[in-house]
Amino acid sequence: MVSAGRRNLHASRVRSPLILGALCAISLHAQDLPPTSVSPDQPLVRPQAPPPRNWIDQTQAQADAKSNGCNQCHQGIEPMHSSKSVVLGCADCHGGNPARGLTKEQAHIPPRHPEFWKTSANPSNSNAWLNHESAEFIRFMNPGDLRVAQQSCGLCHGDIVHNVHHSMMNHGAMLWGAALYNNGGFYAKNYRFGQEYGGDGAPLRMINYAPVSPNETKLHGILPFLDPLPRFNLSMPGNILRIFEKGGETQLQLGNPTVAEPPGKPARRLSERGLGTLNRTDPVFLGIQKTRLHDPLLGFLGSNDHPGDYRPSGCSACHVIYANDRSPTNSGWWSKYGHEGLSFTADKTIPKKENGHPILHQFTRSIPSSQCMNCHMHQGNMFVNPYLGYTWWDQETDGELMYPKEQHDPSDSELVRQTQVNPEAAAARGLWGDRDFVERVAELNPQLQHTQFADYHGHGWVFRAVFKHDRKGNLLDLADNKIGFDDPQKFGKAVHLKDVHLTKGMHCGDCHFDIDVHGNGNLYGEPRNATTIGCVDCHGTIAQRPTLITSGNAGQVDLLNASNTPFGPRFSWEGTKLWQQSTMSPDVRWEIPQTIDTIDPLSPHYNAKSAYAKTLQRDGKSWGVGRASQLAHDNAAIDCQICHSSWATSCFGCHLPMKANQRVPQNKFEGVTDRN
Repeated sequence: MVSAGRRNLHASRVRSPLILGALCAISLHAQDLPPTSVSPDQPLVRPQAPPPRNWIDQTQAQADAKSNGCNQCHQGIEPMHSSKSVVLGCADCHGGNPARGLTKEQAHIPPRHPEFWKTSANPSNSNAWLNHESAEFIRFMNPGDLRVAQQSCGLCHGDIVHNVHHSMMNHGAMLWGAALYNNGGFYAKNYRFGQEYGGDGAPLRMINYAPVSPNETKLHGILPFLDPLPRFNLSMPGNILRIFEKGGETQLQLGNPTVAEPPGKPARRLSERGLGTLNRTDPVFLGIQKTRLHDPLLGFLGSNDHPGDYRPSGCSACHVIYANDRSPTNSGWWSKYGHEGLSFTADKTIPKKENGHPILHQFTRSIPSSQCMNCHMHQGNMFVNPYLGYTWWDQETDGELMYPKEQHDPSDSELVRQTQVNPEAAAARGLWGDRDFVERVAELNPQLQHTQFADYHGHGWVFRAVFKHDRKGNLLDLADNKIGFDDPQKFGKAVHLKDVHLTKGMHCGDCHFDIDVHGNGNLYGEPRNATTIGCVDCHGTIAQRPTLITSGNAGQVDLLNASNTPFGPRFSWEGTKLWQQSTMSPDVRWEIPQTIDTIDPLSPHYNAKSAYAKTLQRDGKSWGVGRASQLAHDNAAIDCQICHSSWATSCFGCHLPMKANQRVPQNKFEGVTDRN
């Protein structure tokens, strides 16, 4: 063994020839030198001063300086970010002047059109008003609006803001594309039109961030671009079955009335029949721009006039909760705040009896399904409605409580006004056209004999519950026992056919998060293409437990290591048991049943029906252990929901009224009022 002294002596002897070699200009490369912790080729960099502080790492004192004036009036207001790690002042997000001692007019950013924004609440039926406002006012009013979100939210959440601009929640191509293609309004099945507005209100063409090949469109549904919706005035009908006029008479000459039609009210026709003749518009393009639906998309506010319609725009539309539904199942613990869009903030300057305010001045990731329902209700039978176990009311069931005792025949002006509030014409004849009535319609449930109504009423619509029946219409309980029609507790005993995940306490955000809601930056036209998560990602298959890597078209997400809730990791394994943490409550979690256990007779999760269905062979007789290639219900050939959906919606609800020769405001572009 060499002593420490001898090692040092040896080291000094080794270094000497190197020094000598350097003096003699002997060329040696870095790889010839002994290993070091820092490469000899590493340039020397002198220490520099740290960069100036920004929003992310500013001190509390710096943040307070941007809130001092605001807090003089808004005392007790909640911090928008509940996390102590986020140190922000009011002006960082809202802009305005936070100096102390200012008047409201000096501190706030004024709107260009104060006649629109009369209070601090979201106005009712604002439609395209935001397109007429300055970016500074929009930021002051709602920093989460996508016109300004890059400035206010982007420093911390830049990637998310970048992706959301191209998400389906913003551009809505799936709504317009389905309506236009299925009704012959536009020939292309790959959707062409989407909604996006610039800070000046101008409609924008969206181009996918990366070039898209035809093969990527074919295999993955990625669209190369989306154009703004063409003005309906320039459209031509693409389907002879959708011509929007009466026939049998020639078109009126301009300025020459006839004795057969009242002055100023010509018959509802636009031209002689025949494709490509005269000036005729397409009814689908017209309906998209005139029907009171708000689509609904992130670019504009909700209508803020019914329970189920209270929301802002942009990021805040999801992450700032409004009171929309009193059902604890649909709203979780937010249900205690009612369904009238009222504020419960400690800020005394905010009216507590005015509709259109958020519950609290605070962002959250604990988003209830009722918040999703604000947008995902159109058409009235699809999207979140079946998840909650409701469908559009058929305008007949228990109708004796929904119509006036004497028939009401609305005038043309009444119809126009009513369809701006509720786009179904029947509302003008029924009691639910009245805002106060529809707001309380769920309170009729104890009197109803045939159904039960939901507590949310987006667009002024009424939604009825779907219950389990036999083929003769008898209500059934969980054991398929008939329930008597005269049983006063029949609706409490009958199975309400809401989604099984909802019955376990799961909300939309427990399955759909991250890319499923923010997008991945690509333009898609169909929801299935924009989704990452699938059933097998959590439940596995009959052959193996889940990998917890998403398998959907929109990309892979590591659910185990890269997904969390406000209360910790979203998923965790305990042996062979997989547990999921709720996004709504730190005290709620559930075990996720594994498909492989449902076919194992030794497992407590064994289910004979599941084992039969999942192992049935193609011969239709043998089941149990067999060849995977001969499975009748192989995962590669059939989706889980094909069997696990207990009911399906009807087509009722897509076809809403639109009349020719009426002056109706647009809900797109500039929001002008013009003639259909």
